[in-house]
Amino acid sequence: MDCKKVGKLILELRNERNMTQKDVADAMHISDKTVSKWERGMGLPDVSLLNELSKIFNVNIEKILLGDLKPNDHDRENMKKIKFYVCETCGSIVNSTGEAEVSCCGRKLDALIAKQEDGAHGIKIEEVESDYYITFKHEMSKAHYISFFAYVMYDRVLILRIYPEQNAELRFPRMLGGKMYFYCNQHGLWVNENPL
Repeated sequence: MDCKKVGKLILELRNERNMTQKDVADAMHISDKTVSKWERGMGLPDVSLLNELSKIFNVNIEKILLGDLKPNDHDRENMKKIKFYVCETCGSIVNSTGEAEVSCCGRKLDALIAKQEDGAHGIKIEEVESDYYITFKHEMSKAHYISFFAYVMYDRVLILRIYPEQNAELRFPRMLGGKMYFYCNQHGLWVNENPL
């Protein structure tokens, strides 16, 4: 860890929040001299203070220790680069259109890598009225199931959650030009590039 970089970041974050060193110190129950010492690169916050510092500035602890809040590349918010994350502990689904650090239930989540659908993980899509009617030949037991479908277009994402022991079918509003993603709790993320 670079004390100067960490100190510079703490100073920037404090100024963004329009806080004085004393404001930060009072919120953390420490002296303002300690905050000054950090900002001058003369020392680092004690491990026991990092959580509170993170809450005050609304910044990830790891980023504070790296002394860097580098923004994402200019391709952010590009739906073609969408990433999905699933927490294996609680089943939460998160998506991002740029680089992201995602954690849930105290664990970092890695972006899922979509595989092209195959015989075991394939879907059948039909047009019914103004919807897509999707069926799939996949087990839907409590141990092995598809947990969500996501229809991704250039300007939107529609996610439908499905649950074990539910019928292996669902309906999506028909929209042209998107990709269909679906997630198997045992085999990961799959994609159908040409829904119709």
